[in-house]
Amino acid sequence: MKMHFCIPVSQQRPDALGGRYTLYSVYLDGLLFCRVRYSQLHRWNEQLRRVFGNCLPPFPPKYYLAMTTSMANERRDQLEHYLQNVTVDPNMLRSDVFVEFLKRVQLDTFSITAKKAALDVLLPDGRSMEVDILTSDTAERVLEVVSHKIGLCRELLGYFGLFLIRFCKEGKLSVMKKLADFELPYVSLRSSELENCKVGLRKWYMDPSLDSLLMDCRAAVNLIYMQAIRDIQEGWAKPTRAQRQELEALQEEGNQTKFLELSREVRHYGCVQLDPCTCDYPEPGCGAVLSVGNNEISCCVTLPGSQTQHVVFPMSRVKCWQVTFLGTLLDMDGPQRTLNQNLELRFQYSEESRWQWFVLYTKQAFLLSSCLKKMISEKMAKRAAENPEMQIEVPEQGKSKKYHIQQSQQKDYSSFLPRTSKIKTAEGQCVSGTPEEEDL
Repeated sequence: MKMHFCIPVSQQRPDALGGRYTLYSVYLDGLLFCRVRYSQLHRWNEQLRRVFGNCLPPFPPKYYLAMTTSMANERRDQLEHYLQNVTVDPNMLRSDVFVEFLKRVQLDTFSITAKKAALDVLLPDGRSMEVDILTSDTAERVLEVVSHKIGLCRELLGYFGLFLIRFCKEGKLSVMKKLADFELPYVSLRSSELENCKVGLRKWYMDPSLDSLLMDCRAAVNLIYMQAIRDIQEGWAKPTRAQRQELEALQEEGNQTKFLELSREVRHYGCVQLDPCTCDYPEPGCGAVLSVGNNEISCCVTLPGSQTQHVVFPMSRVKCWQVTFLGTLLDMDGPQRTLNQNLELRFQYSEESRWQWFVLYTKQAFLLSSCLKKMISEKMAKRAAENPEMQIEVPEQGKSKKYHIQQSQQKDYSSFLPRTSKIKTAEGQCVSGTPEEEDL
């Protein structure tokens, strides 16, 4: 599935020869990922094409005359679509030419040199563990370093991930985003502009039944056990009074296996809970708290009269969703480093044989979208495992597996970042100077 790359803004910069070039601000999951020139992306595309041939998405062509504003905006759209589509192929995501380029532009954008560093990684129980890394280490590499230190089986790495986690009032944690394998955690942490933020280790699957695949590894059991306890303490998982008493007794005994077995019966166990936000259901301006996981979106809506209403949307009823940025990006110092303050996520769902839209205004829109994609990929993998004769491309746990599925059996799931009239970017910029030929 496509990754959440977008290029909502670009800037004109003077070059050393008195001309001008365009610098594109590339965002990933709502945070500034890098700033690049067209010429850099063009050379990268040529390198990828030498390795992968014509399977690459189309790349916007060079222009040998000065671009008009509409031409510049069209190129920005084309580059955005290229970045979204080039990340669909998991083999490309793991290739050296792909990863090395993105490592370099991340470091260059934030003026960080490749060197040894110490990184505090937050464990699921709230403790920090310091690991020795390079500032140029990817999230995939840092996860390997962490797993080696705690004894996590290498073959289970795909069930865990690194996240940017922020501590809010009273120590409450807020998961901001899942770090992509090719992101540099050291750089992402320092460039995010998020206060009280750390890189954290958490399990990364939305189906609680997958716990059973990890039970033979002591380190993996410790991690999901710690996370289960923390999620109950945070109020993300909501046991009944009887369940809570039994869980406390099992915790006193140190019986992790029984504790996890009972936890899987707890409401919202294994779900990611988002920070309070607003929605348009059943009317605009209602408060909402979302829990997403276990193949559903669960929403606790606060109505104008302070009454609450619980609404559950099974993923089988969700057709598609989209994330839209509603703000403006340019200020006196250039584009801001996060889009997360003005985000809308809307998903289309079926109710009484009619398709309707549910609209949320949340700074965690990209995280929610990532969770929805994860649930779909797990559902597809489970369906394919139950029907070995079917074939469908399922990028699961960091590996590409091919299955076959009939078109009529596929769900119409999609996620995208449309450039609609609601997205306000820096339109009308002057791009008619004399840029260098390589940037045309």
